[in-house]
Amino acid sequence: MAETLGSLVDKLSVKNIRLDNLRRKGKKSKKKINIVQSQRSMLIEEMDQFLAQALKGKVKLRDEKVKLYRQSRVGEKLLGTLGTLVDSLCQKNMQLWHLEDEARRSDVCDAYIGRIKRKIDIANLNRNDLIDRIDELLERKVKKSK
Repeated sequence: MAETLGSLVDKLSVKNIRLDNLRRKGKKSKKKINIVQSQRSMLIEEMDQFLAQALKGKVKLRDEKVKLYRQSRVGEKLLGTLGTLVDSLCQKNMQLWHLEDEARRSDVCDAYIGRIKRKIDIANLNRNDLIDRIDELLERKVKKSK
């Protein structure tokens, strides 16, 4: 799959969460911190290049997807601004990170893990919808500017 603005924002959001978690671990994670910082820098550069090419009409702005699940769970109110969508995507990735941590717990019953896994499924649907909304919004803005 080709990269889109939404997928790049999603990756950067996850890198930022990972970096924050590594920094909390302290000095023993210095090598990993450096790796993630380098990955973040490359993603930021890729995002800048993507946007420059998008404004020139030289890249595909979004992928057509065939979704096999229920339609969007993300509210229509989120169509407003790119900033709102990016913020929502970052928050959704933080929620997913914490849910995944919960699902890895060994001190809880399987029924609890099952409930957490359902929450993960729903959060992932929302995450994918937000990525799509970012791409749709960029596509509309670029078409409008021509």
